[in-house]
Amino acid sequence: MKVLRINTSDIVGGAAIAISRLHQGLISKGIDSKFLVQLSQTTSSAVKLLPRAKWVDLQVGRLTRNLGFNEIHLTSTFDTVKHPFYQEADILHLHNLHGGYFNYLALPALTQEKPAILTLHDMWAFTGHCAYSFECDRWQIGCGHCPDLKTYPAIKRDQTKWEWKLKQWAYQHSNLKAVVTTSQWMMERAQQSMLGHLPIYRIPPGLDTSCYQPLNKSQCRELLGLPLHQPVVMAAADRLSDPRKGGALMVQALNTLPPSLQSELVLITMGYGAEKLAESVAVKVFNLGFLSGDRLKAIAYSAADLFLFPTCAENFGLVAQESIACGTPVVAFAAGGVPDIVRPKITGLLAEVENVTQFRDAIVQLLEDRATRERMGQAGRAIAQAEYSLDLYAQRYIDLYQQAL
Repeated sequence: MKVLRINTSDIVGGAAIAISRLHQGLISKGIDSKFLVQLSQTTSSAVKLLPRAKWVDLQVGRLTRNLGFNEIHLTSTFDTVKHPFYQEADILHLHNLHGGYFNYLALPALTQEKPAILTLHDMWAFTGHCAYSFECDRWQIGCGHCPDLKTYPAIKRDQTKWEWKLKQWAYQHSNLKAVVTTSQWMMERAQQSMLGHLPIYRIPPGLDTSCYQPLNKSQCRELLGLPLHQPVVMAAADRLSDPRKGGALMVQALNTLPPSLQSELVLITMGYGAEKLAESVAVKVFNLGFLSGDRLKAIAYSAADLFLFPTCAENFGLVAQESIACGTPVVAFAAGGVPDIVRPKITGLLAEVENVTQFRDAIVQLLEDRATRERMGQAGRAIAQAEYSLDLYAQRYIDLYQQAL
């Protein structure tokens, strides 16, 4: 079986990381797995770039973007059928198709001879433009009158009604065999959307639990130069400065901790944009920057007593998954698919979305209760091994590919 995945990137971003791990799992099971992406940061022979935008595309794009359409100018997407990876593939596996690199109107042509699976990493596939709709539910009735054109990916004019209709047309004329969601939250929304006529499955991402595992806390802190006997919390995101990731809310929570706890607490930050947080938070900060190595990340998770995940809108939450696999409980907002991983009083504690007081109180509660943290850490590790192994992740998709073929 030969599987071709199409995504924005090969390794950058949460979706790309999840896809890369799936690739590893498929290869280990003897599946021919390849990528076509907009941006490649690896030298793997299994990764190639999608056809570049043509000169005429760029000129037309100036007009269509000003009119409020971000992708429909890209005729280069139709050239994907000429690529050797496409021609050799038995099945297409589509992922994040937004970002200005892929024309969704090409889906009927691309899937005419190749069955396809679509995995949702956010809501964009069934909205009039946004990746997360927050409180808006107009995606259920056809969009239009968009409350926030600046929500990623931003548009210049409100054409959300027409983009919604164009996406619906593309799906109705495509050979899509199934839609996959990574969380129960996303599955429920997909069922209520324009994709609801298709079979919808939930397959959570997997990870290498032999790499992401609990390590000796004292040794990890020594390696990172952290104090051995002070409370340590950790926060991580692709871009902590992104308002959706809730960095500012986390700062508010930490800045209202009891003074005695503030004076001792150390915050480990991992990801782009963490430097600005350090300027505004009233605790000691140790910034690791962006880490791509799984072993280095496992050391950081294991060094922490708690992982803080203040995201306000999330499909799943790979960093929270990595944390529980390393035996570190999580404090988070009950946003989107986060409750799939952060199970209250089992793998961590949840606060109402944007409720800073509840978030702060959960931090205090767990930092003062070592026995509960250890119990949650053990439960999180057991769940990661039972539900999120790389082998199970790959096998679920193999079964779905075979069913689609």
